[in-house]
Amino acid sequence: MRRLLKLLGIIAAVSALVRVGWHVVARWRGLVLPSWLAWSLPIPVGPAILNPELILDRLDLQPGMRLLDAGCGPGRVTIPAARRVGPAGEVVALDIQPGMLGRVEQRLAAAGLANVRTVLGGLGEGKLEAGTFDRALLVTVLGEVPDRSAALAEIHAALKHGGILSVTEFALDPHFQRRSKVKALAARAGFGVADLYGGRLAYTMNLVRD
Repeated sequence: MRRLLKLLGIIAAVSALVRVGWHVVARWRGLVLPSWLAWSLPIPVGPAILNPELILDRLDLQPGMRLLDAGCGPGRVTIPAARRVGPAGEVVALDIQPGMLGRVEQRLAAAGLANVRTVLGGLGEGKLEAGTFDRALLVTVLGEVPDRSAALAEIHAALKHGGILSVTEFALDPHFQRRSKVKALAARAGFGVADLYGGRLAYTMNLVRD
C-alpha cells in the first residue's frame, strides 16, 4: 500500500510539473494541449469545479438529451455525460485533434458505450447542425478557439430554444478567460446568463439561448 501511495504521489507530482511547464509554453506560443499530453488531464490537480460530475449536475443533464462536448479532449466529461443521457440520448464529441478523438473512442469501447459520435473539426467551421442540441459544454476550451465570437455564434445556432451552454474556466489554464470577457462574448452571440458558480479564478457559467 505504501508503494502504491508513493507511486500515485510521484504520478501526481509529474503531472503537475508537466501541466505547469505546458502552461508557460502554451501562454507564450498560443498552443492547445497536444493529444500525447492527454495522460496528464485525469490526475486530480485543480479545484472541485473541474469535477466532471459536478459540471454535469449543474448543467441538469437528463436521460434522452443531446449534448455537444466541444473540445472534448480525451473524454473526461464525455464518458460520464454519455452515461447520463443513456441509450435514448446522444453525445457529440468535437475536437480538432484526431489523437484526442482516438482516446475517446478507446474509452467508449472499454466502457461499452455506443451513444457518442465523434466529430473531427473546430468550432466556427460549420460542423454543427442547427437547433439540435439540448445542452453544450466548453470545459477550459474557449480560450483555445481562434475566433471565439464565431464559436459561440455556432453553438447558439446549434442549441434548441431554451438550450444551455456551460462554460467552465480555471485560472491556471494557459488560455483562461475572465468572467467579464465570457459574458460580453456570450451577449453578442445572443446568450443570457442563467447561473454562475464559483469565483473569479475558477467558475462555471451557464448560458441560455432564448
